[in-house]
Amino acid sequence: MGGNLLTNFYEAVAVILFGIGFTTLLLHRNMIKKILGFNIMDTAIYLFLAVKGYITGGMAPILTNGVEEQAYYINPVPSGLVLTGIVVSVSVTALMLALTIRLYRRYHTLDIDKMSMLAKKEDL
Repeated sequence: MGGNLLTNFYEAVAVILFGIGFTTLLLHRNMIKKILGFNIMDTAIYLFLAVKGYITGGMAPILTNGVEEQAYYINPVPSGLVLTGIVVSVSVTALMLALTIRLYRRYHTLDIDKMSMLAKKEDL
């Protein structure tokens, strides 16, 4: 049983990180903490994809030295997905932070419940 955990160590770390990010996203009311939880979840997904795409002893998928067998090469798709995901994640984080700044300037709090109450008072 211990061999499975060591074999799947990075996958287990990715799942634990995702759980930490998800609970942070759900349980905290502070906008900045929610953004951090979202980023931890993103990182866990990127770690999981990178680990799944890696082959021990594999090479970059460039045909050299006459090696043409697929088993010797690392799959480039997960790496491309991770790079694309990182770019999207940075953009989404920047947008979330910009919106958080705007909300803070308007309501003078980062607590979502307080913002909701203040917004309801403005509607009346």
